[in-house]
Amino acid sequence: MESKMLNIVLEIVQQMIEVGGEVYRAEESINRICLAYGAKRVDAYVTTMNIVVSVENEDGSIITLTRRIEKTGTDIERLDKINSLVRWMSNECPELDEVKKRMKQIEECATYPFWVILIFYGVIAGAFCVFFGANSVAEVLVAVLAGVLVGCTAKLFEMISATKTISRFVCSFVACAVAFAFERLGVIHSVDMVIIGNIMALIPGIGLTNALRDLFTGDSITGVLRCIEAVLIALAIACGYVVAAFLFGGV
Repeated sequence: MESKMLNIVLEIVQQMIEVGGEVYRAEESINRICLAYGAKRVDAYVTTMNIVVSVENEDGSIITLTRRIEKTGTDIERLDKINSLVRWMSNECPELDEVKKRMKQIEECATYPFWVILIFYGVIAGAFCVFFGANSVAEVLVAVLAGVLVGCTAKLFEMISATKTISRFVCSFVACAVAFAFERLGVIHSVDMVIIGNIMALIPGIGLTNALRDLFTGDSITGVLRCIEAVLIALAIACGYVVAAFLFGGV
C-alpha cells in the first residue's frame, strides 16, 4: 500500500470523526480499506483528537502516519456519504484519482442555508417552550426570537473557530438575557419556559450519548474525553444562565 493512498484514508477517517462518526467505525474503516489495498497488517488508533495508523506491506516495509483532529460536530448526511465511500473502496479498490473525485463530491454536497437553520433554532425553542407548559403565546414568541438570536450567535462563534464551551456559554447567556429583558418590559410574566426551551437546543445530548456508547464498546479513552467535553459544555450553559440572571436581577 502506497503512502499516498494511506494519506487519503486518513483524510477520509478524519472527516468521519469530524462529522460525528464513532471511533470503532473509523478504526474498522481503516482496517477494511488498507487490507483491501494490499496491506499485510494494519494497526489503527483513533480518538476524537488524533489518528495514528501503522501499515505493514507484503514486502516488509512499514508506513506510519498520524493526523490531528481540530474540531468535531454532527452531520449525519455527510457521515452516510463517507460510509458509502468506505464500502465502495473496500469492495472495488478504485484508483486514487477516482477516490479523490468522489471525496470532492462529498465535500461539495449542498448544506442547509443559514436562514433555514435559524428557522429551526426558533422552531425548536418554541416547541420545547410549549412542551414544558408555556403560559401564553407571548412566551412562545419570545422563545422563538431568543432561539433565532442563539442561532446567529452560534454561527458567529463557528466562523471564528471558537471552542464549544465558549460558544455554549455565550449562547446560553444570550437566550437568558433575552428572556429576562422581555420580562422586565412586561411582555412575559415568567422566564422559566423561555429559558428551558432554548437551553434544550444547547444541551450536548448527542455528545453524551456518543460518550456512553464509546465506553460500552471498550473505547475508554475516547469515552472519557467525550464525557468530560459534555460535562464542560453543560457547565458552560449553566454559567451562562447564572451570569444573565445575576445581571438582570434574576438571582
